[in-house]
Amino acid sequence: MALRESLLAWYSHYGRDLPWRHHSNPYAIWVAEVMLQQTQVKTVIPYYQRWLAQFPNVEKLATAELQQVFKLWQGLGYYARAHNLHKAAQQIVQQYEGMFPIRLEDVLALSGIGRTTAGGILSAAFNQPVAILDGNVKRVLARLIALSIPPVKATKHLWRLSEALLDPEQPRNFNQALMDLGATVCTPQNPTCNRCPWKLHCQAYHLNIQSQLPMRKTPAPIPHKLIGVAIIWNDQRQILIDRRPLGGLLGGLWEFPGGKIEPGETVEDCIKREIQEELGIEIEVGGHLITIDHVYTHLRVTLIVHHCRHVAGVPQPIQCDEIRWVTLDEVDLFPFPKANEKIIDALRQQA
Repeated sequence: MALRESLLAWYSHYGRDLPWRHHSNPYAIWVAEVMLQQTQVKTVIPYYQRWLAQFPNVEKLATAELQQVFKLWQGLGYYARAHNLHKAAQQIVQQYEGMFPIRLEDVLALSGIGRTTAGGILSAAFNQPVAILDGNVKRVLARLIALSIPPVKATKHLWRLSEALLDPEQPRNFNQALMDLGATVCTPQNPTCNRCPWKLHCQAYHLNIQSQLPMRKTPAPIPHKLIGVAIIWNDQRQILIDRRPLGGLLGGLWEFPGGKIEPGETVEDCIKREIQEELGIEIEVGGHLITIDHVYTHLRVTLIVHHCRHVAGVPQPIQCDEIRWVTLDEVDLFPFPKANEKIIDALRQQA
């Protein structure tokens, strides 16, 4: 097939030199595949290298403390990925004696692994003819056939197309080439079609609509929440931090306590109420420290942070998994969400 031959020839000259392509170790490839979900290659590489230095094999990861895993992941975002890596490592040790499974259905049964991630691992590590359909591949295929609807509405069709195009003799190189084509040539903005090995076959190129594709769904408005946050000090100059419940957003990470400001509520009243509800203590709200805007995938938050003083009561983990009094120097031992890191920086500037 001309499409396969031209893409593989292009890849042999222009494929990216990435550290996880230097071997066929399924554990290391799996780590890279998960890190690359929602995250750019240049951001992933130093995290990938630090991860393998600390967790060089699946047994090391499986026996690590989850807080150690989160701390190493800190800054990459989408922390459920780290939690799923940890859980899946334990599954592999318990069910497969530490050997990464080679059957697609077994790989899909591991925590946090979907069809594209499974295809990426099985093709790259074992050269199995299993297709992929990540964001880059969706864009390439949507332009190739001039898809007239958003890819999210044509998922089954795009999977069939990816499977039909896959080179059964060289699936490892073909899948890597397809991802590279989307990442370096068939980019979201200003694709460099003159460098594309599929230019002659691309319907979007011939119709001169490549910059208009893929079509996008009209995004829903992103909700915005105002959050009052407390930096609670005790008489020993320690700060109270709590660990979020494992199942929810940013689950398992530590944070400075607080919560949503209700309509008509002042920041100070919100902080007092939230701390009473979450920790069962009374506090005195003091001066403003910092205000931080942070955007998650489906949510925007504004954190309004105040210094507070512990007045009465023994802190209890009523709405969290754990609480601790720590010094400012000890804060670095705990994994925090990215927005909280800015709070820590502000505290150190005032110290």
